[in-house]
Amino acid sequence: MKTLIRILSTIVIAATAVLGFRWYQYVDNRQSPFDEVGIALNAMMPGPVRQWGCDRLKFTFGKGLPPRGCATSDGKEWK
Repeated sequence: MKTLIRILSTIVIAATAVLGFRWYQYVDNRQSPFDEVGIALNAMMPGPVRQWGCDRLKFTFGKGLPPRGCATSDGKEWK
C-alpha cells in the first residue's frame, strides 16, 4: 500500500512540475500569445496565477489582440 501511494505521489508531483513548466514557458515566451496548449493551461490556473500570466503576456504582447482568457468580453481589450 505504501508503494502504491509513493508511486501515485510521484506521478502527481511529476505531472504538476511538467505542466507548471509548460505554463511558465507559455507566459514567458516572445513569439506568440496564441499557443493553444498554453491558453488551455492558463485557463486551468487559479485566479491570481492566471492573472499574473495574463499580465506577463500583456507586458510582452500588449499592442496586439489578447488570447482567450486574458481578454475582456468583447475579445479586443486586455483585462
